[in-house]
Amino acid sequence: MAASTATASAVPQRSRLARLPVVAQLRQSVGLQRGMLVGGLVLTGIFLLTAAFAPVLAPYGYAQLRDASGSFGAQQPPSAEHLLGTTVGGYDVLSRVIWGARTAFLVIVVAVVASILVGVLLGLISGYFGGWLDRIMVMIADAIYAFPSLLLAIVLAIVISGGQSSMWGGIFAAALSITVIFIPQYLRVTRSEVIRIKSEAFVESARVIGAGHVRIMTRHVLRNSTRTLPLILTLNASEAILTLAGLGFLGFGIEPTAAAEWGYDLNKSLSDVTAGIWWTSVFPGLAIVLVVLGLTLVGESLNDLADPRLRKRAAGPEPVEDLGVELPEQQEGER
Repeated sequence: MAASTATASAVPQRSRLARLPVVAQLRQSVGLQRGMLVGGLVLTGIFLLTAAFAPVLAPYGYAQLRDASGSFGAQQPPSAEHLLGTTVGGYDVLSRVIWGARTAFLVIVVAVVASILVGVLLGLISGYFGGWLDRIMVMIADAIYAFPSLLLAIVLAIVISGGQSSMWGGIFAAALSITVIFIPQYLRVTRSEVIRIKSEAFVESARVIGAGHVRIMTRHVLRNSTRTLPLILTLNASEAILTLAGLGFLGFGIEPTAAAEWGYDLNKSLSDVTAGIWWTSVFPGLAIVLVVLGLTLVGESLNDLADPRLRKRAAGPEPVEDLGVELPEQQEGER
């Protein structure tokens, strides 16, 4: 009796664990698709852990130029004291790369959260009410696609802080430009789901019993229209990092004394490349590539797994069920 009770309690726990987003996708994926998803999750996990524990992992501060033994020195090659060398400004490359992960993470959080809040709200209103309001919102969303995100980021960086950004000034300059570009994506995805869901029977039943528009939108429609947002979120996060790096590379990023930023370090290392000093540019560039690659792999894998046709194709042909009908070869073999 006790064994059966323990087994019954273990089954729901196992089923709840299998329904978790990452676990569910890992169970569905096979072959190369699983390898891409696992690789993306590993790279993304390393990025998140580095951003969270930057003060512990970094041997020096992002703007530190000296320690107890004296000044670090500029353009020092990798050594025991500085595993990845020093930059032209005399900063430790390893510390700048680690602290840069935290800056990139903050930009992703601010940009994606703001985009989701505004885009989902506008998409919910547009799809639910329809009419002239829906047409105007869709027209504005299509027009916004014409704005290049990097150009808008440069303009906002100049407007916000005159091009000389503090930590939060640079983060908000990049995040605001990314938010403006990403809002139409969340608006259109949410709108299409709301249009489909608002004609379902359970929504009509809520109207019949006298539920108001706000209750129907928040309790019934919104809950069922945001299932595809995680797919867009991962892809937008990688674009947010590229926009921030582009700002820093063009000289509109965050000042080195305010925060570490990979694009800024790449900009300052351009002259080093021709002089054979490779370590000041390779490691910040490699950090950008690996983080963007990890987020892109996760997003593309989730997108493939969300499509039943791609998931079925990756899993291979389904086995033929035994219907109890003997094939001609089997009949002759029995004779």
